[in-house]
Amino acid sequence: MSGPLGSDALAARLAEVYVELGPLYRKAARIVERGQPAMGMSVGVRAVLDQLRRGGELTVPQMARAQDLSRQFVQRMVHDARDAGFVDLIANPAHRRSSLVRLTTEGRGAIDAVAAREHRLMGRVGGNLTQAQLDATLHVLTSMSAALDEIDRDARP
Repeated sequence: MSGPLGSDALAARLAEVYVELGPLYRKAARIVERGQPAMGMSVGVRAVLDQLRRGGELTVPQMARAQDLSRQFVQRMVHDARDAGFVDLIANPAHRRSSLVRLTTEGRGAIDAVAAREHRLMGRVGGNLTQAQLDATLHVLTSMSAALDEIDRDARP
């Protein structure tokens, strides 16, 4: 097993990873979104519902920070989800002006159905991937994300 890469070699290899991530994400989003029209759910609404399914009641700013999206975009997705009957806005005891977003029974059923469909699709990926390879992939992606967060913080005025 080799040691850590030097900064130039690391930069070149990470650039290759980023080149693959964009198209990979867009392909996955397209496949996911193809199944959503029957549910009346865009990829953005799906992301909000999944975040609530995983994290419980959250505010729009909390969701925006966690997804690295603008609050305005997340707010629009929350409004779309509310209009579809997937979420409710409830009083937030910690902050009067920032409501908590909560899944409704219909929203829970919709995101559970979408997640089950995605699970079936992801099971078809194949490639003879091992647990160790997937662990390494998640480690690399998590490290890249943390490093970019740090670079972003340092670059802010």
